[in-house]
Amino acid sequence: MSALICGSFAYDNIMVFQDRFKNHILPDKIHILNVSFLVPQLRREFGGCAGNIAYNLKLLGGDPLPMGAVGIDFEPYAQWMDTCGVPRTHVRVIESTLTAQAFITTDLDDNQITVFHPGAMEAAHQNQISDASGVTLGILAPDGRAGMIQHAQEFVRAGIPFIFDPGQGLPMFNGDDLKQFIKDATWVTVNDYEAQLMQERTGWTLEEIAHQVSALIVTRGGAGSTVYLAHETLHIPPAKPAQLCDPTGCGDAYRAGLLYGLMHALEWSVTARIASLMGAIKIEQAGTQNHRFTRAEFATRYALAFDQALVW
Repeated sequence: MSALICGSFAYDNIMVFQDRFKNHILPDKIHILNVSFLVPQLRREFGGCAGNIAYNLKLLGGDPLPMGAVGIDFEPYAQWMDTCGVPRTHVRVIESTLTAQAFITTDLDDNQITVFHPGAMEAAHQNQISDASGVTLGILAPDGRAGMIQHAQEFVRAGIPFIFDPGQGLPMFNGDDLKQFIKDATWVTVNDYEAQLMQERTGWTLEEIAHQVSALIVTRGGAGSTVYLAHETLHIPPAKPAQLCDPTGCGDAYRAGLLYGLMHALEWSVTARIASLMGAIKIEQAGTQNHRFTRAEFATRYALAFDQALVW
């Protein structure tokens, strides 16, 4: 029983500028901007939505099957996946390009300048859903535009229920595109900002979207999350993290929790709490794939966070 995870793989290059951008940018010279920031601190992390979701689902004891396109520089990431026991059966190497890369510089005011190179991600459409076997459900996470459209159609043709998770890829699609994704999907998950953008582009309210899928899940950061069902709305409390370190990848960790609950037919009240705790555990560590836990440790934290035993 596998979950097919369609999405990106990327290297996250994270830098810290020990000053403030505003001290080095002259407002009256924006039209001829030419600045350089010295960044003594640099981390290179394994990332991308498919990679992050698969990593987290594996931690939970699930069976992830990630599908994505990568470049000729993927070998270190491949070795990491092997170490974690995450299969690379449907990770396609594109020999003519590099793996997607994010270059993120943060200043002392937590302002960020990000440059993203999609690289091999734009070849995601070369992967076919029909290439995967033993799949019981899937997730369509941010990826190349052509790949996301194609894979949604292929999920439908294969009769595989899937989560539509547009994430940071949502701006690539107009209202008609999003309406089609929603009609094709079994579940939809977005954060509160993406929920607002989706409503503006489709002209549909959250309730109208929820009536077209089995569930609409909206995450709200420290305010928890909301599960919109056809005849019920569940408000899920947040799990309190031990520390706030790095929010990058928390959404992917949350989605792994959703997949685990759906794969095991758990109640939504439990599934969303598992997802919430996954996000809390991730935010306690820098990077998207550096947190660890055993199933026993997770169950203990679940009981402490929600005052109820986890039966899974």
